[in-house]
Amino acid sequence: MILIGHYDSPFVRRVAIALRLYGLAYEHRAWSVFAQSDEIAAYNPLKRVPTLILADGEVLIESAAILDWLDELAGPGRALIAERGLERRAALKICALASGLADKGVSLLYERAVHGRETPLWVARCRSQIDGVLQALEADRAQRPSPWWFGDRIGHADIMVGCTLRFLAEAHPDVFEPSHWPALAAHARACESLPQFAAVVQPFFVAPPKA
Repeated sequence: MILIGHYDSPFVRRVAIALRLYGLAYEHRAWSVFAQSDEIAAYNPLKRVPTLILADGEVLIESAAILDWLDELAGPGRALIAERGLERRAALKICALASGLADKGVSLLYERAVHGRETPLWVARCRSQIDGVLQALEADRAQRPSPWWFGDRIGHADIMVGCTLRFLAEAHPDVFEPSHWPALAAHARACESLPQFAAVVQPFFVAPPKA
């Protein structure tokens, strides 16, 4: 398998960590959605990452869809999410909140680094959404005493939150102050202490768009 995308993307990183937790070997192509957009387009016309190329040439796009296939490959006994029921729905909700949080962080980043502006109304809206999600995630995590979000075993919700928090801390240190979110900060430390997280770290960098 070939995983395309920079590890400083929380979406690429969550897939890479899942691959490692499942013990699946892959080749990594650290292509930028700007600097290598033409190369990515050969596999994904959206020119987005993560993109996963399977051994038979099939191409999977979007992190949630890629993880769905990986879970199917791993089987219900090893999948990083409950197979059905309330726990599965709860985990998917946490994943959706963390994924949306990452999207808002990317939007803010593009507003500043790519568009070269900071539209006050848009920035205020994004920051309000970010703060609201952080509050929701902090409250949810704080009332769960288990080592991981849904028990003793790490899952997709843990991974998505952990990857998003690292991205926010690097891209927008002013919006994620760990002392304001102690439960989330502790969760982030637990994630980053794992070898699977440590193995897929890339210095945060925004490649400029092609001229």
